[in-house]
Amino acid sequence: MKAVLLEGFGGLEVLKIGEVAIPQPGEGQVLVKVMATSINRPDLVQREGKYPPPPGDSEILGLEVAGVIEAVGPGVTGWQKGERVMSLVGGGAYAEYAVAYASHLMRIPEAMSFEEAACVCESYITAFLNVFMIGGLKDNNTVILHGGGGGVNTAGIQLCKALVPATKIIVTAAPEKIDRVKQLGADLVVNFRETPDFSELVKEFTNKKGVDVILDHVGAKYLAPNMNSLGYAGRLVIIGIISGIKAELNLALMMVKRQQIIGSVLRSRPVKDKGEIVAEFTKTALPKFADRTIVPIIEKVFPLDQVVEAHRMMEEDRHFGKIVLKIGA
Repeated sequence: MKAVLLEGFGGLEVLKIGEVAIPQPGEGQVLVKVMATSINRPDLVQREGKYPPPPGDSEILGLEVAGVIEAVGPGVTGWQKGERVMSLVGGGAYAEYAVAYASHLMRIPEAMSFEEAACVCESYITAFLNVFMIGGLKDNNTVILHGGGGGVNTAGIQLCKALVPATKIIVTAAPEKIDRVKQLGADLVVNFRETPDFSELVKEFTNKKGVDVILDHVGAKYLAPNMNSLGYAGRLVIIGIISGIKAELNLALMMVKRQQIIGSVLRSRPVKDKGEIVAEFTKTALPKFADRTIVPIIEKVFPLDQVVEAHRMMEEDRHFGKIVLKIGA
């Protein structure tokens, strides 16, 4: 099969199109003929040699697939060849075929294209897991979603609007993305270049109450303003550390305000845990895709042989929503 291969680790120059053997599904797995996948920020980090796949998963890049079941492995029930599915994978999505655990599959709604389905699993499940299942966001709460315009951010805004419509949404964004973030439904958008310490604006917006949940991928640089923005019993969920891993924390204030800091990674979770997360997402959020309440936002669709251009677009932060790789016909 055709796949994107890495010739070492580094920049865009290490991405090459090559031929490798079609993987075979093991116990509890299916083989998916991949029609589309998407580019996610962890793909770039893995390409640089800083984010290896979990043991046993494919070394090929790509964390989500949308396609058609080609074969069913031992022990799999309830799925059959020819079904349209989307799934999280630990790796292997930048290829014509990939294996996925049956417990991680979701049926693609009839009204959804493969390109749209390729956007769902990594970004929307990440947002759903961390904002709702871990963060415990409820209606009439206030949430901060960092990274305005990115895949997880746009997914988070859409999920909040669809599942907890009375929630107030605060987003930090680059100036060129502010208008589109507002159009998507954010109640307050902070230009992070002009206001790196957003906590005063948050306090003003919330009448000094603070927010209930923060979803953060920035890390060290944002720890102090995040904690200053959290209200009593607020939850800070950290899913990335692009600004560094070390920062000072006022433990006394955190204790008095009963705040929580929670670290979270999706890719390295056990298969069973991922299956439970997918099941909850399927029950709670997938109907919103089926009735088109939520429609994934796609910046551009690239053919597989233009994977370098797709990575370049993400590196240069020229996208709003998702960047898709079209693989199958």
